Amino acid sequence: MGQSANPPSGPPTATPAPLAAISEQPRFSEDIWVEVLKSVDRTYEELVAYQSELESRNADLESVRAFMTSVLAAMTDVLLVCAEDGRVLEANRACQAVTGRSKEALQGVPVTDLFTDGDGTRITRDLTRLRSGDTIEAVERTLRTEKGSTPLELSITARRDIRGRYEGAVLIGRPMGELRRAYEDMEESHRALKEAQSQLVHSEKLASLGRLLAGVAHELNNPISFIYGNAHALDRYTRKFEEYFDRVEAGATRAELVDLRKDLKLDRAVRQMRSATSGALEGAERVRDIVESLRRLSAEGAGEIEPFDLRSTVETAAEWVIKGRASSIPVEIRAEGPVWVQGRPGHIQQVVMNLVQNALDAMADSPTPRVEISLSQNGDRVRLDVADTGPGVPEDLALKIFDPFFTTKPVGQGTGLGLSISYKIVTENNGTLSVANRPEGGALFRLTLPSGKSP
Repeated sequence: MGQSANPPSGPPTATPAPLAAISEQPRFSEDIWVEVLKSVDRTYEELVAYQSELESRNADLESVRAFMTSVLAAMTDVLLVCAEDGRVLEANRACQAVTGRSKEALQGVPVTDLFTDGDGTRITRDLTRLRSGDTIEAVERTLRTEKGSTPLELSITARRDIRGRYEGAVLIGRPMGELRRAYEDMEESHRALKEAQSQLVHSEKLASLGRLLAGVAHELNNPISFIYGNAHALDRYTRKFEEYFDRVEAGATRAELVDLRKDLKLDRAVRQMRSATSGALEGAERVRDIVESLRRLSAEGAGEIEPFDLRSTVETAAEWVIKGRASSIPVEIRAEGPVWVQGRPGHIQQVVMNLVQNALDAMADSPTPRVEISLSQNGDRVRLDVADTGPGVPEDLALKIFDPFFTTKPVGQGTGLGLSISYKIVTENNGTLSVANRPEGGALFRLTLPSGKSP
């Protein structure tokens, strides 16, 4: 039998594609897969970095929020944050404490309702002004509280977005009650301090006058004694003339009157009366000058600035200090003729007395104590130097020697106001006062004043 031409029975099978067709289909190379995987890694890294940045920013925001919350909680001033329509968005603890309302009770309430009727209207006008760019500072508005009301010193500032559009307002106020009490306490303390300072200055002035009382008494005693003696002499001479005129009136003869004139020594009495009268007048003028010097010395700071002879003022001041202390320390004054300056003579006399007094005090332990006072012309200024042979002024003390209450003397022997007052007086007289140490030893205080012309 021959073979059949039909194929064997069974499921059909796929016919293999030609080799040329298979070679034409697309293939992904390994390089493309590598690039895809790299892109996925980069995207993942960016997502992780973005997530880290978000977390960092969230942490910063939380930190800022916590910081702002702590600041608002610590504020003692009242703080209110309002929306554009004027309703309260935020209120700090100080505001809650003053108004007696919780934060929730304040939120949403019109801010004008928190103030008294008249000030509520003013707040409305203030908020209207904010929209035009104004800033409301240091205005007084009265806030309603659980105990009535309290005035606030209020500042109101606009809140704006990044485009500058008005979003609301921030109100910050300080209760005026405590502030006023603090101001009143401060004013009272300042007033008490001024009174104490005035009393100390007055005490220092009296102390200076007290130290010089003996010298002034001596100065007054001499001319008064002179006047007293001359007055007694004039009284004796007057009695002689009364006796002579009584005999004339009684009808005494010429011979008797001639004899009486010789016995009473009337001719010499006439000459001595003239001398006694002149001496009494001279003593009275001396007393007048001393009293005038005392009046100028004790005068307040409103005296007139006038030309005066500084040399004469210095001589009087030095003489009073020396006689007041009964001091034997030599004081030499070097000046040629009158030296005219512009100032208040009584005040400058007080300064010179203080400088001479300090110089004498500084030389308590000096083996060769001596005070030298010299006056010289220097352009349109006159210079007065008061030098001593004491220990001088240490450099660390020179800068504060004119400060009030600074003193190197033991407790109870100085107030520390003498040089401070002197410095102030000299400044008021358009002058300068400085201190230095002499090369040969000792301190030198230099006073300068504007030159003046003799009247």
